[in-house]
Amino acid sequence: MHERPVDILLFVAVVALLTLGSIMVFSAGAVYAQQKHGAYTYFLVRQAFYLMLGSLAMWRFARIDFGRLRKYAPAMVAAAFALLVAVLFLGARINGARRWFRLGPLSFQPAEVAKLALVVFLAHSLAKQAQKLGRSPLAFIPQFAIASLLMGLVLVQPDLGTAAILGFTTIAVLFVSGARMSYLLIAVLAAAPVAWKHLAGTPWRLKRVVAFVDPWPFRRDIGYQITESLISVGSGGTYGMGLGDGRQKLFFLPEAHTDFILSILCEELGFVGLCSVVALFGLLVWRGLRAAWGARDAFGTYLAFGITMLFASQALINIGVVLGSLPTKGLTLPFVSYGGSSLVVTMAMAGVLLNISRRNPAPIGPDLTESQREPLWRRLLRPRTSRNRAVGRPVVIES
Repeated sequence: MHERPVDILLFVAVVALLTLGSIMVFSAGAVYAQQKHGAYTYFLVRQAFYLMLGSLAMWRFARIDFGRLRKYAPAMVAAAFALLVAVLFLGARINGARRWFRLGPLSFQPAEVAKLALVVFLAHSLAKQAQKLGRSPLAFIPQFAIASLLMGLVLVQPDLGTAAILGFTTIAVLFVSGARMSYLLIAVLAAAPVAWKHLAGTPWRLKRVVAFVDPWPFRRDIGYQITESLISVGSGGTYGMGLGDGRQKLFFLPEAHTDFILSILCEELGFVGLCSVVALFGLLVWRGLRAAWGARDAFGTYLAFGITMLFASQALINIGVVLGSLPTKGLTLPFVSYGGSSLVVTMAMAGVLLNISRRNPAPIGPDLTESQREPLWRRLLRPRTSRNRAVGRPVVIES
């Protein structure tokens, strides 16, 4: 099969975010690392190790044919289920949550594997039953069931942010596949009571929402993290205080090298640094959508779109939290925050995107209709009723 050249813009966006992230991990975590671990380079060395593993994963997934992932979709979902159940009993309890396995000095978060497993399963199952899509809500029961089970296990940890990302990605991929808006609305309404219970039914989460509305009265309590983040962002001004000169990382802002690394970046690199990060993520999302538009088959389209939505939603939530636009939630900034399994899996998914962008369209076969080869943007712009039918077979729209 012929291959296109590597998508340079996509590759540059990923490498630029990784490079900026490594610099900021050292800057934001050096003092804390010295105080807790006795070495300024503690987090930087570990980040370099994770980058090495992630680079191998990204290179491998960029080289193999992404179509080979289809046969592993059931196994990946089964493995994700097993790991999510096991972590509830065998995982280390950190800050009241069981989300990680401790492997000596390293840690592993099964929820990251669940993200990749879910998008591969969605792409595989939706491409497999393309002839049924849009005709009956029963066609989407497997996707909703698997996504709901994964989200439920993640919520038990508890991890509301990751569960929200899984839910949003599922809805987005189903929408692109041709699901009727009424089906998706029913799914959202069905999930609403669960979401409300986890927000209003959990006192500390409800306090976070109240503090989000006006954090300053809770300056010394539940609103401490967001107020310190806002101080950090505001202190940077236009051009920042200078790389390494930030003050909030001096034991004022918790999680400065992980969830709130963007706050330190804004403090040291200013509004220009923030715009650079947003621009890089914008470039990443654009090239990811372009890979979905030009994918050779329906599986590639759904897979590329799902991965892109994972990146976009997690980055949007993290940026929103840092800037005080969303309630505080513990989510890392993809490619930038310090992380182990999250960084490795994220880089692996970036490799899949690079892989899809390189594959030229394959000849149309019995399981690949002309409408499935049609670029994604054209199917999205087609009237909804015609689009639903076109997923299964070509439709001529009379004027």
